[in-house]
Amino acid sequence: MADEADALSQFGISKEETDKLVSEVIRFLLFKSHQNSGCPIKREDLTQIVTKNYRQRNLAASVINEAKTKLSSVFGYDLKELQRSRTCSNAQTRLPQSQSNADSKSYVLVSQLPIEVFRKHVVEETTSPMTGFTFAVLAVVQLAGGKIPEVCSIETLWHHLRRMGLHESDEHNPVFGSNKQALETLVQQRFLHKEKVSGPEGNTLFYDLAERALDAQVSERVKDYISQILKNDVSVVELD
Repeated sequence: MADEADALSQFGISKEETDKLVSEVIRFLLFKSHQNSGCPIKREDLTQIVTKNYRQRNLAASVINEAKTKLSSVFGYDLKELQRSRTCSNAQTRLPQSQSNADSKSYVLVSQLPIEVFRKHVVEETTSPMTGFTFAVLAVVQLAGGKIPEVCSIETLWHHLRRMGLHESDEHNPVFGSNKQALETLVQQRFLHKEKVSGPEGNTLFYDLAERALDAQVSERVKDYISQILKNDVSVVELD
């Protein structure tokens, strides 16, 4: 932490001012992460907290680094950077340049607690169904080879979700409300990437695993989830 403090001292502003900037960035991250259900926070939003009153070059980057250190040591969160570098496979469906740049860098807060401790002391009952939905969807996409169409063929994402009682037309799910919106939330949270691909039969919407789903920790948990399901299926067959 001393290295970050030394780095901030070069910008010619007082320790009180830099501490205030770091605190504002941390407060914004915690609030936005809770308000937006863990959706990524754009780097430009964090940068604007600093640049609205200060113009020193690289000050914003140093403040964000200091905030990252304090989030880890004080709050037990890892501030992970997500960088979207993918483009759609079809040139006609490529994101506009302005949107691509806006999404290029963003952050999510990830708990550093061991999973057992996190489940026991942090996870709320209200969030558990969404966590289960997330892992179920990621498992389906993973088993499909990392990419699956939404509709327009027999083996589709909604085909598998309907087998779990989740229909795309259901707007009044007692847990999620709109099932389609629950799926869209996974796109916003960057667990899934949505892409429209042109083919001989028209446009088809595909889902594939995005940055957060490809993270080693999440990927391993999805594999464990799949293994547990397969183990349970084998047990049922053996009992029969």
